[in-house]
Amino acid sequence: MQHAMTDAELVSRALAGSDAAFSRLVERHQAAVRAFLRRFLGSGWAEADDVAQEAFVAGWASLRSLKDPAGVRSWLCGIAWRKAQDRIRSARRGAARDSGWLEAVETPAGISAEEKMALQAAMAELPADVRACVALCLGDGWSHGEASEALGLPLGTVKSHVARGRARLLKALGGPDDA
Repeated sequence: MQHAMTDAELVSRALAGSDAAFSRLVERHQAAVRAFLRRFLGSGWAEADDVAQEAFVAGWASLRSLKDPAGVRSWLCGIAWRKAQDRIRSARRGAARDSGWLEAVETPAGISAEEKMALQAAMAELPADVRACVALCLGDGWSHGEASEALGLPLGTVKSHVARGRARLLKALGGPDDA
């Protein structure tokens, strides 16, 4: 019967360059890290899994900073917590930027405060990539090609994101969907 390696033994092997040893640590602790992130983020599984993946990559890169190899689970959860906080801060900055853009956009004559709020809410509900395309192309006057290059998205994707985003914003204002 083969002896199950302790976390400390796996850390030692990983520090010596064993990808397999670190993979075993991830397998051993990923459920705990992901469960923590799901509770902390209060969001879907996909976001928690994305942040967990970022945490494991960061853990592999900074394994030498682990002071107590036996405490690898709490160390990984600490990294995950910091990554989740970064994600939340980034989302807040993005929302503030989008809100600032909407505040700065000249409100056409005849648009009420309620309609402007509906527009802001509709913008906030757009997926991040669609919101980015709308903000650049409709808000800042960028060409589809410029937005495509800046965002690293295919030109056709940018065009469809702008069209879908425009339709959703118009719908929020009670306008025609096919403009």
